[in-house]
Amino acid sequence: MNIAVAGKGGTGKTTFTSLLTRTLIKNGETPILAVDADANANLNEALGMDIYTTITKLLNEFKEMKGRPPGGMDKASYVEYQLKSSIVEEEDVDLLVMGGPTGPGCYCYPNDLLKGFLSDLSDNYPYVLLDNEAGLEHLSRRTTQDIDILFVISDASARGIRSAGRVKDIVEDIKLNIDQLYLIITKAPDNVTEALGDEIKKTGLEMAGTIPHDPKVAEYDLHGNPLIELPDDSLAVKAVEEIVGKTILAD
Repeated sequence: MNIAVAGKGGTGKTTFTSLLTRTLIKNGETPILAVDADANANLNEALGMDIYTTITKLLNEFKEMKGRPPGGMDKASYVEYQLKSSIVEEEDVDLLVMGGPTGPGCYCYPNDLLKGFLSDLSDNYPYVLLDNEAGLEHLSRRTTQDIDILFVISDASARGIRSAGRVKDIVEDIKLNIDQLYLIITKAPDNVTEALGDEIKKTGLEMAGTIPHDPKVAEYDLHGNPLIELPDDSLAVKAVEEIVGKTILAD
């Protein structure tokens, strides 16, 4: 199952993705491939994983490479080898970091290789989680496969809900193949769905649930602790488990 998460910066997108990963691991739904497609990559920190390179860096190096690849490899084999080496592997989850925008020039050839690589790689995992930017850059470039579920993350504000609605508009405008779109509101007070009911309805997005403000999340962020290690009694953990039960793991 291919699952994407989108939303503007500061909405708790990466927090949700890390707790989604935690929930799937807890339920034995592994292995998982997590793909950080946000230019401001920090999913690795939330998952407690170290990264050594990014796809963007590899593509830029390929573009600047003079002559033939080392070791007698052809270009396709060299790019595939480099892409494989960029995967950070753990027991239950592997991580691939896309990185920021590529530099000037044509990246058609390496991007075509990247599409094939991600497609083949995804076949090895029952779950692929894509932490995306609000603009859905990697989805719009078709560097990822079709998406089964897109979670659109918003904070508890009218402006945030309207921004979430624009993500849905992007999906429709560029004709992405996404089976199901859900809205999730983070840092939410108890009355949020009532207070923002009209704005939520205008988006046309189905509500998957809300995630309340959680002091434990703030504490973990303050000390730089991986959010995936939050305890079972965390309010955010409980909320994400409920959302996953109603959507991804629903019968």
